[in-house]
This record gives sequence, structure tokens and C-alpha cells, in this order.
Amino acid sequence: MTSPAKTGTLRAGVIGAGVFGAYHAAQWAKTAGVALAGVLDPHPERAGAITARFGGEAFADRAEFLAQVDVVSVCSPAVTHGACALAALRAGKAVYVEKPIATDPADADAIVSEAARRGLVAACGFLERATFAAMGLFDAPEAPLRLEARRFGAPSPRNLDVSVVIDLMIHDLDLALALTGAAPLAVEAEGVCEANALFDRAEAEITFDDGFTAVLTASRTAKVKARTVRLVYPSGEVVIDVLNRTFSNTTAFALNPDFAQTPAGRDPLAASLGAFLATVRGERVGPLADAADGARALDLALAVEQAVGG
Repeated sequence: MTSPAKTGTLRAGVIGAGVFGAYHAAQWAKTAGVALAGVLDPHPERAGAITARFGGEAFADRAEFLAQVDVVSVCSPAVTHGACALAALRAGKAVYVEKPIATDPADADAIVSEAARRGLVAACGFLERATFAAMGLFDAPEAPLRLEARRFGAPSPRNLDVSVVIDLMIHDLDLALALTGAAPLAVEAEGVCEANALFDRAEAEITFDDGFTAVLTASRTAKVKARTVRLVYPSGEVVIDVLNRTFSNTTAFALNPDFAQTPAGRDPLAASLGAFLATVRGERVGPLADAADGARALDLALAVEQAVGG
């Protein structure tokens, strides 16, 4: 089984009729060369509410759904990501999985292996990569020495099937892995359950084998939302206010001060799905983050959870 046809209209399907499922459905519905074919959810009325807005058919049966699509967005609850992604791949469909790629490392590894075996594209939705690429940070001429990130979200009934580490911190864990390219050497962490059964707040310090250090704090019970990143380089630092789409820069790097006005800066999801689609069509080498990136981020997230629990 190979990837969907590189030419012609691709039929996109979305698994999960929640908030992110609606985002993906809206994006696929307005993407050139793509038709939104359907939305799958165990609650047909929820899937129907999305298809009534954006088109396609509401499905409750996974086999019927997979028979009608070429590419799949997995936007279901995190604990179902692994099973949904593997089912799509085994049906011969390219798949884009919202983070995390899975919650079980065995499932994550199976997704990587299945995609490679079938020659299919498997991507993971780490949207901050689109922002960093728009700024030019991945092209910086120096390797960073340190990353400090705060990711605070307000209380929400969503994503309580996983801890704040896999819900929120995993974005910054992925950025650390992408920026350094080195392997994690040591993890120290602590966390607390403030309103739910799983950790709602966590702090972690991770040392990599090239000396790079990541110091991360995440909370999903904060009174005020905040998302900031500080990158320290030999020649200076870059401090990013992710929510307000601004940054300060004391390095000599030629970063893009107008990144927020670029297509990727304005709409990171569109940029990420666009890179996935271009990879499926053979127009680029790979998505912004592939399944292997998702598996590495999950492994590190689980190491943080283990350190918190230890």
C-alpha cells in the first residue's frame, strides 16, 4: 500500500468531533485540492454538527469512515490516538495526529514502523514548529545553550485523560528536541495534582548530552494564560511571547520581525496541515513533525512523568 495519489482531489477525514476536530474540518474544507469527506465520532450528533457546517458525512463506524477517505486527521481524546492512527495506517491512509502521537510508547513505535512499512506519511501536530520556522529560529547559525518555557492554561474539562506534561508541556519538550538534536541525559521534575487525578502543574529540568538545558513549567489550572519561551545562545538571547506573537532579540540573528504576518505565523495549523499535505503529494520531503518526532517527545514526556512520580 502506498500514499494517496499525488494529483487530483484528496478526500480528508477527521476522527473526533471536539474542538480540534472542528478546527481540522474547517481547515480541510477550505484547502485547495482537498474535499472534506467525513467526520467520525462515537456520538453521531457531534459529528453531524461539524459536517453540517463544513460538509462531508457523519460516521460512527470506523471501517465505513476509512473506506471513504484518503488522509486522516486524528483529533480524538489523547488515549485513543494510538489506536486510531494505527487503524488509519493499516487501512492505507496517510495520517496527521494531534499531539501526543500516542500515550503508550509501544503504540508510538508501532505507528512509526507501520508508516515506514507501508510508505505512508504520518505526522504529529506540534504547531509551535510552524511559529519557530516562520521566525527563522531553526536556521539560526548558533546552537542554543538553554531553553526556558512557561506554558500556562486556564482550567478546562478537555484533555483530562492525560497529565499536564502530555497535555501542554509536550509542545516545549518537542521544541527542545528539535532545537538541539541531542539526546536527553538527565531529567529532574516535580508536579502536583491541583484539581484533577493527574498532574495539573509540573516543572522539569532536562540536560542533554551536548550540554543543552531545558527548564520547563506547565500548568492547566492557572488564573492567567501565559506562553513564553526564552532561548539563550552564546551571543545573546531570544525571548518570545507566544500568545502575543512578539519577541525580543539580543543576538545578531536575522530573525523575521514580521513573522506573525506570514501565513505560518497567522495560522500555524494551516501551515502544519499544508506541510503534511505537500508531503503526501510528494512536493516536500517531510511534515513539520513526523511520527518519529512524536515518539521522541512522548518518550521524554513519560520520562518527566516518571521523574515527577519518583
